[in-house]
Amino acid sequence: MEEFFARANRFARAKHLINRQAKEQEAKELDERQFSQRVRACEQKLYNTARMLLPCQADCEDAVQEALFKAWARLDSLRDTGRFEAWLMRILINECKMLLRRRRAHRESALTGAEEDFRVPDAPPGAEEMRAALRALEEKYRLPLLLHLAEGFEVVDVARMLRLSQGAVKWRIHRGRQLLRAALEQEVRI
Repeated sequence: MEEFFARANRFARAKHLINRQAKEQEAKELDERQFSQRVRACEQKLYNTARMLLPCQADCEDAVQEALFKAWARLDSLRDTGRFEAWLMRILINECKMLLRRRRAHRESALTGAEEDFRVPDAPPGAEEMRAALRALEEKYRLPLLLHLAEGFEVVDVARMLRLSQGAVKWRIHRGRQLLRAALEQEVRI
């Protein structure tokens, strides 16, 4: 009986290794045209995410551009092409955090240009209040909330992007909603 389980275990490991190698090979075959198509498909999500993390529109554009450059350079590190968007979003989040760290290290004001108005032309009433309330949330609540609700990523993908457990992501989304609701209710009372 033990021999059966040992063989089954070896078989499962071999199958896993073959599947992983196939996915890595598929990722290597992602050419420039396919990369461009996939980037165009998630371009707005990337920009929106950067906009929620960085105070200045120019910084957002720089972060997205740098993230795309790094993604292209590290394309061989993509193990599963089905997770391309989540992989790219993780690179962008890291780039945004790096940009903020550089600003703090150089003692530059992180608010330089932060008051630029980022208005959507035909935004519904209350959109600016919602955006302000989202910006007021701590990043640990704002980012999972944005990625899951606004950008439509599954909890499992958000967890991978943020390197958190799924339970932690669910809790942060829940808590972020509570804080956002309280902030918006406070604004309505005022």
